[in-house]
Amino acid sequence: MPMNETSPARPPISPASWWRAATIVCLLLMATATATGVSMYEQFKAQIQHLQTKLQSTAQIKYIAVLLDDSQAPALLVTLDPQDGALQLQRLNSVTEGREDSMQLWALPASGDPRSLGVLESSGKTLRLGANDKTLADVPQLAISVENKGGVAQGKGPRLPYLFKGAVVQKAL
Repeated sequence: MPMNETSPARPPISPASWWRAATIVCLLLMATATATGVSMYEQFKAQIQHLQTKLQSTAQIKYIAVLLDDSQAPALLVTLDPQDGALQLQRLNSVTEGREDSMQLWALPASGDPRSLGVLESSGKTLRLGANDKTLADVPQLAISVENKGGVAQGKGPRLPYLFKGAVVQKAL
């Protein structure tokens, strides 16, 4: 082609070509956004499952009581986890029962006679007694008495005075 000749002019790009290119770009963006959204949804779902599993395995203490001795020093911590189905008792002092004695836990309802919740069989620092969600529902106080080995017979009350006594607090979950 000689120098003085001009190159043939290209036809101008039509508006339809611009719209076609813009549509392709928008479709690619929408596909990317959809893939990202689905991925994030799956990640959030997995996180929620993990947290729910962790929450179920974490103790959900509903009731708590600190039993005090005569000098108002803490002697025993009592907690109830309804999921666990047990009262957990933790000794906070060094008082233990003698060879011929047993410590017995009592529920002291607002009205009526004391109700035995069990005998503390071990002299260990932490003890467990079977219980359910309703065990402490109407109980404002707990107490510990010292009884003859094996505890008081069913239907009988404790020997007084109580060794330790304390209020039961219902904790908001």
